[in-house]
Amino acid sequence: MSADGFGSGVAPSIEVTNNEIDHRYEVRVDGEFAGFAAYRPRGDRVVFTHTEVDPRWEGHGIGSALARGALDDVVAHHQQITPLCPFIADYIARHPGYLQHVDAAHRAAVSGVDDR
Repeated sequence: MSADGFGSGVAPSIEVTNNEIDHRYEVRVDGEFAGFAAYRPRGDRVVFTHTEVDPRWEGHGIGSALARGALDDVVAHHQQITPLCPFIADYIARHPGYLQHVDAAHRAAVSGVDDR
């Protein structure tokens, strides 16, 4: 296996979990902590404030897996998304299926279209 975990030809195991105590979604690669997306719960909304991925894992889709896992969990819990974090906002802009779950006050900023 290479130093970055991607050279063995075997896809690594990527797991995204909600750490409700620390208010962040965490991503692990083969069990190793690789990054997080911090949030603040606000009633029926989840406000994403910051995302970090360990530089060792950048460029391998770990950030995208983290964003997808976090957003899918929010949607599954019938909550709205407030993407203050630029990484999460950019992910939503590239995956417009999430736009309907972004709160109206932030939807235009993410989509570029004001539909309020």
